[in-house]
Amino acid sequence: MSRLQGILHERCPRCREGAIFRCPLWRGWLAMNERCPVCNLKFEREPGYFLGAMYVSYALAIPPFLLLVTAFWLLAHWRYELALLGAFVAYLPLVPMAARLSRVVWMYIDQTFDPER
Repeated sequence: MSRLQGILHERCPRCREGAIFRCPLWRGWLAMNERCPVCNLKFEREPGYFLGAMYVSYALAIPPFLLLVTAFWLLAHWRYELALLGAFVAYLPLVPMAARLSRVVWMYIDQTFDPER
């Protein structure tokens, strides 16, 4: 499995086989396994480990948010302030998915630069 497939399927960054999350997005959006069920990699390596995932989440949120603002402002001819508010409301349902994806991406980045053996 490639890295991109591992990220999209939410698999362990080391073995790419074990599931990171215990249940699907709609049942428990951040319910994570403590360790990989296959290779025993500890997912949260230290307290505050997922602080870096906030930066990833921000980077993932900006492009779709800007597209929504642009669509509402230029294509729908909404006032700019209303376009910002509309984009915020339209993006809200995507927040759980972005939070989960950002954690997975953060773990892959961390394992690339500082692998836990």
